[in-house]
Amino acid sequence: MRRLLVPVAAAALVLTGCTGGTASVDPDDRAGQAPSTAATSEDFRVTEHGGFDEGWAMAFLPGSEHLLISQRGGELMLRDQSTGEVVEVAGVPPVDDAGQGGLHDVAAGASHAEDGAVYLSWVRDHPEGAQGVVGRGILDVDRAELTDLEVIWEQDPAVGNGHFALRLLVLDDHLYVTSGDRQEQTPAQDTASNLGAVVRLTLDGDPAPGNPWAGDGGSSADLWTIGHRNPLGIAEDPEGGIWVSEMGPRHGDELNLLVEGANYGWPRASMGRHYDGGDIPDHRDGDGFVPPAAYWVPAISPGSLLIYGGDRFDGWRGSALVGGLSGQVLVRVELQDQTATVVQEWDMGERVRALAEAPDGAIWVLEDGPGGRLLELTPV
Repeated sequence: MRRLLVPVAAAALVLTGCTGGTASVDPDDRAGQAPSTAATSEDFRVTEHGGFDEGWAMAFLPGSEHLLISQRGGELMLRDQSTGEVVEVAGVPPVDDAGQGGLHDVAAGASHAEDGAVYLSWVRDHPEGAQGVVGRGILDVDRAELTDLEVIWEQDPAVGNGHFALRLLVLDDHLYVTSGDRQEQTPAQDTASNLGAVVRLTLDGDPAPGNPWAGDGGSSADLWTIGHRNPLGIAEDPEGGIWVSEMGPRHGDELNLLVEGANYGWPRASMGRHYDGGDIPDHRDGDGFVPPAAYWVPAISPGSLLIYGGDRFDGWRGSALVGGLSGQVLVRVELQDQTATVVQEWDMGERVRALAEAPDGAIWVLEDGPGGRLLELTPV
């Protein structure tokens, strides 16, 4: 069961949560079951704050009153949270926005409050097709200008324009980057490639010392985990665990807890199946792959992941919030050690592309597509 948005004011709505569950699946689809749900419910208020053209990612900038938002077409937007004014940032590189390409993630550097450091990921043209890259630069908020941008990491190029992933997590002295399989599948099991993987880098973009395959050199030295398909969310929990959400093939979307050097199975194991109907072996004990902590059948197409760190929403601290694209849902997942339990789901009525937690503990939601709304969620 899902409830729809109920209007209460011109720019404010109240959204009522329901327990999640496994909806009906076409008879020819693989039967499956997401983790069981608890009989709980929460309400929150939704306030609209304008719209963006194919918004892809957002980040609150420490030490300022600004929210940084990327648009897939190549625009980087800066929103003054105190006034609501939105300006476009100058100095953004050209992007290849065919298919799933474009300007992707944004993240504040560890030293942003002191020097304005930011990280961006985007897709650029390449003789072998298209290539995802990560760059680091300096953002002058007052001038809305990006300078000294330098590419510090390159995804292996591939033909086509899908499954780039390119989500960023700055954590202590490391930069984690999710790298999709580029719809090639087999590179996700090849440690000579950095596709279908999560990579761990220094803040300068070099392979982090001590990575599992560091001794192999080349792209192998970047790798932290392998066997991923299209991981479009990455976040840290309060205990320091790193989680990724990723799209399965036909169903079988996953939430995974990263373990150094682990293999998550794609394309040799999945709770989904191929789009042409071909079978993929389910995860099973002893197959050598780490099974998902939670999975969705039917698919919700997780496009973002936030692990809530505030106290404003009672009982939510440490929960994962997953935004669904095809599912048009917001899902709350309780995390406990290595387990994940889906406990609530809200029908948002639109595709959810990105999530961010504000300094005051509110949750901000960026809808997908042209004119996608920027929403603020606060407790009722």
